[in-house]
Amino acid sequence: MRKSVSAMAAALLACVASQAIAAERPNRQAERDLFAKIVEIPTVEGRTAEFKKLTALLTAEFRKAGITNVVVKDHDGTQTLIARWSAAKPSGKKPILLMAHMDVVEAKDSDWKNPPFKFREEGGWYLGRGANDNKAGLTGILIALQYLKAEGFQPTRDLIVLFTGDEETTGNGARRAATEWRSLIDAEYGLNSDAGGGSVYKDGRPELFAMQIAEKTYADFKLTATNRGGHSSAPRQDNAIYALSNALSALEAHRFPPMINDATRAGFSLLAEKDGGQYGELIKRYLADPTDRETADLVEANDPGSTRTRCVATMLSGGHAPNALPQKAEANVNCRIFPGVKVEEVRQQLQALAGPDVAVAAVEGSQTPETAPTPIRQDVLDAYKAAVATRFKGAPVVPYQSAGATDGAFLRANGIPVYGFGGLWGIVGEREGAHGLDERVYADGFHDQIPIWMDMLKRVAG
Repeated sequence: MRKSVSAMAAALLACVASQAIAAERPNRQAERDLFAKIVEIPTVEGRTAEFKKLTALLTAEFRKAGITNVVVKDHDGTQTLIARWSAAKPSGKKPILLMAHMDVVEAKDSDWKNPPFKFREEGGWYLGRGANDNKAGLTGILIALQYLKAEGFQPTRDLIVLFTGDEETTGNGARRAATEWRSLIDAEYGLNSDAGGGSVYKDGRPELFAMQIAEKTYADFKLTATNRGGHSSAPRQDNAIYALSNALSALEAHRFPPMINDATRAGFSLLAEKDGGQYGELIKRYLADPTDRETADLVEANDPGSTRTRCVATMLSGGHAPNALPQKAEANVNCRIFPGVKVEEVRQQLQALAGPDVAVAAVEGSQTPETAPTPIRQDVLDAYKAAVATRFKGAPVVPYQSAGATDGAFLRANGIPVYGFGGLWGIVGEREGAHGLDERVYADGFHDQIPIWMDMLKRVAG
């Protein structure tokens, strides 16, 4: 049984920990200042000039550290940056790819309490659009490489950086990197800062650090009901809005069959081990028979998306005049598809639910690649555990599957294994606001990631 810690004691512990970290990290202010510069460049879709500002800043920072092989690719209204630190004494092993993305989700000044692209510090957190997703990870990689260079570290294999500019939208940077720019980024495996990291209790105890080895496929589908329409004074049974509404009601009630793989099993196994209550018992029942729909439904109610494919209506439009029968009604349905399930299989299931009066089509260009989980490599897992242990001794590192899509899918689909890795950590139960209002990252977690990245790279490339 864990000992309870009062709020005051937890606050004191956090304060002492923060002071200790600050004392250990004399460059904390410089790290903060660079992070602020990066966050305050609004690299939102369509703002090509802002991406050029950021790639110019990053290129200068790499070259300042002595990493001069930097290539910036202009493409699709954005940019992708690829940098290479060549091995001093090559071991013959293929490079390791370090991944992050430069683009961020749009944020409107009117929605935020403070300007979204004005970096600020508040209550031990760094705030600003993109602070959490994914500029903290990007900055962590950059500073870790700078420090390793300054220490005189000599990698025995090339380290390649891939910073894309459209992860939040089309994924063309990762898609092109994995194919037409393959010679610039070809690697034994990638470490993706957008898909790993940890959570820590307020009293300083680590909950866990996660290593992503799988992700769901992202796909949008358009549901369209068409009709000849007519005058609203003479309504008929065949109504496009009603047909679409019935299709969406069928989708709402539908449950895709439960599934499990190595990534989700590992995460659930840790939960079963750590939770001694009713939820832990529920997880044990699910692990004993993942095909049991009743148990899987109960798990899904507590952890949406973890046991199966999920689809949800996200946009709706219909009709053309208030006094006319609708000629068309449309809805966008967004699906996060469990690895191993084909996009076309899901489309066919949606069509069966929608019925003959509603057409279901995949939205062209919306899908991420269909990929199987990356096989767990014990050497990578052990290196991650050892790197985290330099800050959190004994912290569990757990392979997991993410519901959100990342650039990693494009590389996995083209033969480069990807592991979500990150030393960045947050506080258990505290909102971080990625893609939402007042996005933030825990300041100590931001600074802590840097030595964890350094230790990891020494272990896998030293």
